[in-house]
Amino acid sequence: MNNPSGSDRDVVSTPTGLGGPVSAARRPRPVDGTRLVVRCVGTGDPVVLVHGSGGGLHSFAAVAELLAGEYELWMPARRGYGPSDVPAGVKSFDDEVADVIAVIEAAGGRVHLVGASYGATLALHVAAKHPGGLRSLALFEPPLFAAGPWITPLLDRYRGALERDDAAEAFAVLNEVTRVPPAIVAALTAAVGDQAPDPVEAARSATGWLHDLEALAVDGTDTARWSSITPPVLLMQGADTWEPMPTTMDALAAAIPHARRVSWPGQSHFATMTAPALVAGALREFFASVAD
Repeated sequence: MNNPSGSDRDVVSTPTGLGGPVSAARRPRPVDGTRLVVRCVGTGDPVVLVHGSGGGLHSFAAVAELLAGEYELWMPARRGYGPSDVPAGVKSFDDEVADVIAVIEAAGGRVHLVGASYGATLALHVAAKHPGGLRSLALFEPPLFAAGPWITPLLDRYRGALERDDAAEAFAVLNEVTRVPPAIVAALTAAVGDQAPDPVEAARSATGWLHDLEALAVDGTDTARWSSITPPVLLMQGADTWEPMPTTMDALAAAIPHARRVSWPGQSHFATMTAPALVAGALREFFASVAD
């Protein structure tokens, strides 16, 4: 099933006007014909920003705004997240690696690659399969613990919840996957209050999560497999993020001993939204230190 094209272009520019219009020749073209919509802002060396589960074109907007004067930021809506196409069958990380490679090639062939949450897990897969396309790799809290066969029954429950339009059950399933502590779930729920989510974005998020779970169910949790990654690596995390993320980040750092690390006190898994200046500052410093 594909989303209708509507008025979205394959590459769109943001209201900042930085960088000017993007030509059709630079549109990413995945080999299987999947249509990817990408937001592109700024001028300078290309940076590809890969969003996490439940995100989309908007996920890195605040970070990108702070970097757009120095870099060209490419922000794709991943396969499964509108307005990009929704896969007709079961999604895998191989599918998404091919998508990100297509964006890298459209951006010039050699980029700084940044991923957050699921997007960071995807970025690891890209780095392992396409290291020549990366000037550097920056990762914010990849949930490497959330993978493997134990995801399959949760995927089935989530699919059933979507078919029944049972938002409460779908939310409960995702909390089991992400292992968000009940106190944080309660705080997030209270913060939202009676605000109704945008129905279009909510539907895109729900569908995207479904296909992310498909990919996670057939992935593994062995962090040692990332030891062959060669580009410069920055690992970013919030000091207040709950377990098992801290343990996961320690294991990843052990697997990639040349990686640099930064941890922000008072921040958690939502730092790309709650503290975009910290994220942008860390990326700026890291990119500047990387030799071409």
